[in-house]
Amino acid sequence: MVQKTLAAPTRTEFGKGAARRTRRAGNIPAVVYGHGADPIHVAVDNLNFLSIVREEGVNAVIALDIDGKKTTALVKSITQNPLTREIEHIDFLIVKKGEKVEVEVPLLVEGEVAPGATLLVGIDVLKVNADALNIPEDLVISVEGLEAGSAITAADVKLPEDVELVDDPELLLVSVTFEEESDTESTAAEEADGEAAAEE
Repeated sequence: MVQKTLAAPTRTEFGKGAARRTRRAGNIPAVVYGHGADPIHVAVDNLNFLSIVREEGVNAVIALDIDGKKTTALVKSITQNPLTREIEHIDFLIVKKGEKVEVEVPLLVEGEVAPGATLLVGIDVLKVNADALNIPEDLVISVEGLEAGSAITAADVKLPEDVELVDDPELLLVSVTFEEESDTESTAAEEADGEAAAEE
């Protein structure tokens, strides 16, 4: 697996004001931690980071170039501004070859349910343990032809080899219900009831 390299020079200024200046310069404040090492405060280029995440996914494993020293790290968490969606901070977790990490993998729903049924998606990620250097980009759930009353739980998801489920096996991911009558049908029924009442 070829890892993308991202420059991550250390930061010497801290606090909210320093973080704002870092973001105004087109960078994202971040911290690198793990394996008993002291946390390292760094900054990464916003556009370069977004490019890697778009290509590798939210659980991207990146070779961070910290002042000339390469460190393999997993994108552990991303903090975004709830209004602007601007990335405010990143947590990177140092990982080693062969090490397993706990991550949330996006669920991809494929297929169409049976006619007259409606699909309800309750969970869009699944928590698993996976090789840090071989994390699946997504997990596929097929709902093709499922009829009303059907449900898919975490235990039903087929996981790649060496990937272990962390979430409760009985966790409900998707369910299929009867299709609700359309607004037009509801309105027509209400009007009919009103006319019948008026005649009485």
